[in-house]
Amino acid sequence: MRPLTTPAELAAQAEDSAPTLLDLRWRLAGPPGIESYLAGHLPGAVFVDLDEALAGEPGEGGRHPLPEPATLQRYLRASGVRAGHPVVVYDDGDGSVAARGWWLLRWAGHAEVSVLDGGFAAWVGEGRPVTTEVPAAVPGDIEVRPGGMPVLDAVEAADLARDGVLLDARAFPRYAGEVEPIDPRAGHIPGAINAPFAEHLGENGRWKQPSELAARFADLGVSGDPVGAYCGSGVTASSVVLALEVSGRSEPAALYTGSWSHWSRDPERPVATGGEPG
Repeated sequence: MRPLTTPAELAAQAEDSAPTLLDLRWRLAGPPGIESYLAGHLPGAVFVDLDEALAGEPGEGGRHPLPEPATLQRYLRASGVRAGHPVVVYDDGDGSVAARGWWLLRWAGHAEVSVLDGGFAAWVGEGRPVTTEVPAAVPGDIEVRPGGMPVLDAVEAADLARDGVLLDARAFPRYAGEVEPIDPRAGHIPGAINAPFAEHLGENGRWKQPSELAARFADLGVSGDPVGAYCGSGVTASSVVLALEVSGRSEPAALYTGSWSHWSRDPERPVATGGEPG
């Protein structure tokens, strides 16, 4: 299944073969995504909360660590996710939360998942229907089998920054250590290259074309070497992994799931500041 689905492609799906739709709207500073969902969503879409279903409890593992497989499986089944049946996920922002859902389903062993290109805004912008009706999801039967996507721990992220390419998906001021509004320390993993996730989208809010993304990653030094990504808590870096796949990269990039919220907790781990990898 291709990593991106256009609104037109989704709308053209026959009812008996329509994918399971997951609404993943979420905002770090609120308000809760469920409020937006209840005000209007794609017909048939089921709301899934990032904090409850797509991440574990914040703590030593970071702000959005991987959920326990059994917990993830329970939520996905309750949302109607079925083995071998396609899933389309969307949000109403920059696509990064939808990318987290895409990545997590892939990690769980479910390959048939795609992100709605342009999300809720693109759907509404084309005049397509929305509803306030909350569907009764038919329970699914997905078996969560972790390991479908590569992950990094702190040691592996440091090694990759030295021996391969490690992309930092945060905005430049946080990467450079100029500001840090959330996590214990400011800066970046030594050797990491700044690759702000917001640059994956075009002016129309949709993902850039594969050739544009390929050129961007080439400029950042991505070639045949191993590549990984991290961000603040492992959410927006998922969009880097997705963008690399859209760009045509055959091997999936690895994700440092704890990301900076995990790295910065340990005062013994080195920190670089400024605009260079360090």
